[in-house]
Amino acid sequence: MTGTFMLVRFLPGMVGETSRVVHLVPAPSAPELPTELVAYCGTTIPPDAAERLDAVEGMPCTTCLLTAPLPTASCTPKLPSEATG
Repeated sequence: MTGTFMLVRFLPGMVGETSRVVHLVPAPSAPELPTELVAYCGTTIPPDAAERLDAVEGMPCTTCLLTAPLPTASCTPKLPSEATG
Protein backbone atom coordinates (compact mmCIF):
# COMPACT_ATOMS: atom_id res chain seq x y z
CA MET A 1 0.00 0.00 0.00
CA THR A 2 1.27 3.46 -0.85
CA GLY A 3 -0.20 6.48 0.90
CA THR A 4 -3.95 6.55 0.45
CA PHE A 5 -4.04 4.29 -2.59
CA MET A 6 -2.92 0.86 -3.71
CA LEU A 7 -1.09 -0.04 -6.90
CA VAL A 8 -2.82 -2.91 -8.70
CA ARG A 9 -2.94 -4.50 -12.14
CA PHE A 10 -4.63 -7.52 -13.63
CA LEU A 11 -2.88 -10.85 -13.06
CA PRO A 12 -1.07 -12.34 -16.08
CA GLY A 13 -3.50 -14.09 -18.40
CA MET A 14 -6.56 -12.14 -17.22
CA VAL A 15 -6.16 -9.50 -19.96
CA GLY A 16 -3.69 -8.95 -22.79
CA GLU A 17 -0.23 -7.72 -21.79
CA THR A 18 -0.86 -4.24 -23.22
CA SER A 19 -3.87 -3.93 -20.88
CA ARG A 20 -1.90 -4.88 -17.75
CA VAL A 21 -1.26 -1.27 -16.79
CA VAL A 22 -0.82 -0.30 -13.15
CA HIS A 23 -3.95 1.30 -11.72
CA LEU A 24 -4.34 3.48 -8.65
CA VAL A 25 -7.11 2.21 -6.37
CA PRO A 26 -8.26 4.03 -3.22
CA ALA A 27 -7.00 2.14 -0.18
CA PRO A 28 -9.82 0.40 1.69
CA SER A 29 -10.52 1.66 5.19
CA ALA A 30 -11.06 -1.90 6.48
CA PRO A 31 -8.24 -4.47 6.64
CA GLU A 32 -10.00 -6.82 4.19
CA LEU A 33 -10.31 -6.03 0.50
CA PRO A 34 -13.71 -5.01 -0.90
CA THR A 35 -15.52 -7.27 -3.36
CA GLU A 36 -14.44 -4.96 -6.22
CA LEU A 37 -11.44 -2.70 -6.62
CA VAL A 38 -12.45 0.42 -8.55
CA ALA A 39 -9.52 2.41 -9.90
CA TYR A 40 -9.58 6.20 -10.23
CA CYS A 41 -10.00 5.72 -14.00
CA GLY A 42 -13.17 3.66 -13.44
CA THR A 43 -11.69 0.24 -14.20
CA THR A 44 -13.13 -2.45 -11.93
CA ILE A 45 -10.84 -5.31 -10.94
CA PRO A 46 -12.06 -8.26 -8.87
CA PRO A 47 -9.62 -8.85 -5.97
CA ASP A 48 -8.97 -12.42 -7.12
CA ALA A 49 -7.86 -11.06 -10.52
CA ALA A 50 -5.65 -8.31 -9.06
CA GLU A 51 -1.92 -8.27 -8.53
CA ARG A 52 -1.03 -5.85 -5.73
CA LEU A 53 2.29 -4.10 -6.17
CA ASP A 54 4.42 -2.94 -3.26
CA ALA A 55 6.61 -0.73 -5.44
CA VAL A 56 6.20 1.31 -8.58
CA GLU A 57 6.80 -0.95 -11.57
CA GLY A 58 5.25 -1.42 -14.99
CA MET A 59 3.35 0.97 -17.21
CA PRO A 60 1.00 3.29 -15.28
CA CYS A 61 -2.60 3.95 -16.28
CA THR A 62 -2.51 7.51 -17.61
CA THR A 63 -6.13 8.19 -16.66
CA CYS A 64 -5.50 7.07 -13.06
CA LEU A 65 -2.51 9.41 -12.87
CA LEU A 66 -4.57 12.32 -14.16
CA THR A 67 -7.62 11.73 -11.95
CA ALA A 68 -6.13 10.50 -8.65
CA PRO A 69 -6.10 13.12 -5.90
CA LEU A 70 -2.81 14.88 -5.30
CA PRO A 71 -0.96 14.01 -2.10
CA THR A 72 -1.36 16.31 0.87
CA ALA A 73 1.54 18.41 2.11
CA SER A 74 2.17 15.90 4.91
CA CYS A 75 2.73 13.14 2.30
CA THR A 76 5.04 15.17 0.08
CA PRO A 77 8.72 14.31 0.50
CA LYS A 78 10.92 17.18 1.57
CA LEU A 79 14.06 18.25 -0.23
CA PRO A 80 17.26 17.98 1.83
CA SER A 81 17.38 21.79 2.00
CA GLU A 82 13.86 21.83 3.53
CA ALA A 83 14.56 19.24 6.22
CA THR A 84 14.67 20.41 9.78
CA GLY A 85 17.01 19.22 12.45
